Amino acid sequence: MTVTVDAGEIAKFEAMAAEWWDPNGKFRPLHMMNPVRLDYICTQIAGEFDRSLGTDRPFAGLRVLDIGCGGGLLSEPMARLGAEVVGVDAAERNIPVAEAHARQSGLAIDYRHTTAEAMAAAGERFDVVLNMEVVEHVADPLAYLTACRQLLKPGGLHLCSTINRNPKSFAVAILGAEYVMRWLPKGTHEWSKFITPDELYDLMERAGLTPVDRKGYVFNPVSWKWSISDRDLSVNYVTAALAPHGPSGA
Repeated sequence: MTVTVDAGEIAKFEAMAAEWWDPNGKFRPLHMMNPVRLDYICTQIAGEFDRSLGTDRPFAGLRVLDIGCGGGLLSEPMARLGAEVVGVDAAERNIPVAEAHARQSGLAIDYRHTTAEAMAAAGERFDVVLNMEVVEHVADPLAYLTACRQLLKPGGLHLCSTINRNPKSFAVAILGAEYVMRWLPKGTHEWSKFITPDELYDLMERAGLTPVDRKGYVFNPVSWKWSISDRDLSVNYVTAALAPHGPSGA
C-alpha cells in the first residue's frame, strides 16, 4: 500500500490543532471561506443524488467521508444535514479536538486518526468523498487521488479543492496570507506543491475519476467576503468528479 502522508506537513497542522474552532485564530481563512465551500458542496451533492436542500435532513442515507477533517468544520454541517459522516485526519491531535466539539454540538460523527490509503485498503466505501485543501499537502498526489477514487461507491461523488500554481497564487496564498495578513503561520504552504486546474483534472482522470465541474473561490478585499466564480480559478478553486458506475476495483 502506497503511503502519501508527508510527515512535515502533518507536523504543521498538529501544532495548530487546538485552534480549529477559533474564527479569529490560525484557521481564520477557512472560517471565512467555509460558507462558499459549503454552498458548493451542498449544491453538488444535492444535484448528484437528487436531494432537496429545502428539507430538514436532505443528505439522510448518504455516507460521506471528510478527508483531512481537521477540527470538523465540514464534517459537522454534513452531519447536521443528515449524512452519516466519517472524518479522518493524518494529524492525530486534530481528532480529539473534533470529537470534543462534536459532543458539545450534540452530533454523532465517526472521527478517526487514519489515512485515505488505509481506509481504501480496509474496503471502506462512501457516496461522497470530501477532499478539501489536502491534495497540495500530500507526497504523491496521483497515489492519493487513486485512494480517494477507491473509497467511492460506483457513481460516487468526489469533491476536491486546492490552490492554483502561478505568480498570483504565490502573491496571494503565500506572501499575502502568511506574511502580510498573517492569517497562516509562515511555511504552511509550499508553492511548488500547488496544482493547476488542468493538472488536477489530468491527475483525477489518471486515478480513474471523471471530472465534471470546476469553480473558483474568489476573495474580495473590499467586501471582505468570498464568492464562487465560474471563470476566476487563478488562486483557490474546487472541482467535482465522479467514480465509474462499475465496480471501483483496486
